[in-house]
Amino acid sequence: MQSYKIFQGIAIPYSALVSVVFGLMIFSFPIGAYLFFNSNLGGSIDYQYPLYEIEFIKALDLQWTSEIQIGDVFIAVWIFFLVIFVIASLGPSRNFMRVLSPIMSGTAEHQDGNYLVHTIKWFSVIIILSAAIDVVQRSFGVNITPPPFGNDLVQLLSVTFAPIIEEIGFRIILVGIPVFLLYAKRASAKDFFRSLWNPSAVLSISDVRKALIVIIASAALFGLAHVMSEQGWTSGKMAQATMSGIIIGWVYIRYGFVSALLIHWATNYMVFSYGYLVASVNDVKIMDAFSHSLIQTIEILLVVTGVLSLAMIWLGRRKALNV
Repeated sequence: MQSYKIFQGIAIPYSALVSVVFGLMIFSFPIGAYLFFNSNLGGSIDYQYPLYEIEFIKALDLQWTSEIQIGDVFIAVWIFFLVIFVIASLGPSRNFMRVLSPIMSGTAEHQDGNYLVHTIKWFSVIIILSAAIDVVQRSFGVNITPPPFGNDLVQLLSVTFAPIIEEIGFRIILVGIPVFLLYAKRASAKDFFRSLWNPSAVLSISDVRKALIVIIASAALFGLAHVMSEQGWTSGKMAQATMSGIIIGWVYIRYGFVSALLIHWATNYMVFSYGYLVASVNDVKIMDAFSHSLIQTIEILLVVTGVLSLAMIWLGRRKALNV
């Protein structure tokens, strides 16, 4: 009886906060789109700026992109993530509210069946662990400084698009393919592609040690990729990125590509949408915007959600619930 009361005391606020984060994710879609097409983020450029004029595109000499505007790319990626978000809300087997409603009432029911519940849970865990890593590193004089971006509009496009490239590279290619080769019992093209979408739905991963080695190796490369470039993050970002890579890699193996991709989308697009909203309204730089009370309130909300998510995971392990 005592343990059930503890579960209720955690599950009800947990489900309420997950619902709030769900709402923040929904609102970030129109906020980001409005800022991209109707604000002065770009200064001297706007959504009609040719894609070819972006520095790294020009360095690759992709001249065929000269007819493509950055607004075309943004809206294509925006629609893609909107479709993925709807898929995550409805499945794979139960919709978001159907999974969350019993938890809201304090019922000890498992959380499987919906991509988005897992996305929000592990996204919030990444936020709290990232904050903890930052605090520890600062105590040793190691600060995390983002890479310089010449234009805020280009940065918003970059953080929106990056999760697709990085999740295909670091999760599907570096985790999904090796895990299939390690655990597949037969060579089947159909099973191969289904496994890349959701490894646990196809493969019997009873011994997770080999999968964990693959995940950690991929996460280490993910961390290095953030700091190796001269225009990249400072070295303090490596620990954060590696931790995120481990969690997203595990989520990819356990729940599939949809959840992994949306976690990365949330850490990029969702966070920066609210950051640029504050920057635009208050006419401040993006890094100053993250010190604004609105952003700090969202951060506190995510940290508390992360704490409760960890508590739910711990209770789930004790009660043998599938959380």
